[in-house]
Amino acid sequence: MTAYPMNDRDTRPALVVVAHGSRDPRALSTVRQLLDRVRALRPGLPVHLGHIELNAPLLPDTLAGLDARGTGAAVLVPLLLSRGYHVKRDIPEMAAEARLHTRVAAPLGPHPLLVDALHARLTEAGWRTPADAATRRASGVVLAAAGSRDPGARMDTDRTARLLAERLGVPVVPAYASAAAPTVPDAVRALAARGRHRVAVASYFTAPGRFATECAAAAPWIASAPLGTHPAMAHLVLHRYDRTVRTPSATPLELASAV
Repeated sequence: MTAYPMNDRDTRPALVVVAHGSRDPRALSTVRQLLDRVRALRPGLPVHLGHIELNAPLLPDTLAGLDARGTGAAVLVPLLLSRGYHVKRDIPEMAAEARLHTRVAAPLGPHPLLVDALHARLTEAGWRTPADAATRRASGVVLAAAGSRDPGARMDTDRTARLLAERLGVPVVPAYASAAAPTVPDAVRALAARGRHRVAVASYFTAPGRFATECAAAAPWIASAPLGTHPAMAHLVLHRYDRTVRTPSATPLELASAV
């Protein structure tokens, strides 16, 4: 089977960004702003939003609406940073129940564009590359993520932490808000035990919410803002879409990739 055509505006599949959903109103506002950035980068591409839970529109409703309007196909891009139950089960099951032809892209992470966004957010919060060896030995970063019981999710977060450590030149320790260990306070203490007291928390969340707020509050020094509407996020959403469109539908898509 062939890939979706890329050069025919009428036959390109719609892009459906799949967000988790949150009770924090800032999350929905952030996601909508991110979709506006995606639309600005790719004029003419139909871009829609669907949530797994907690916010409207829910993904099944978005897909039903596209079908009712005669949309033939859609690519679902999870606005999630790693593999896990939502990527492996929830989203594919919702997609399978839709009448229109759907394919599910890989989650956003791990990917170098996320490291670009993480680095930029840390810089905005006050991070500067240590100028001398003594400061470097005293510095470290905690990569604060949501957490998942899925081992693949931890592997993905570990990969992002390694990429960020290569960028920053200091240790980066993954930590989690729930469902996995260590917690952010535990990771901060572990770094302090190694003599690293200049510790920043890098917020590895797509939008503001309870987890991001709690993790930032545990920072002994600075904490970055969530990735949100950073330009790299919009480019990465389109990268995941394009990669799925170009992949023949008979070819299984990798659930995570660093490229």
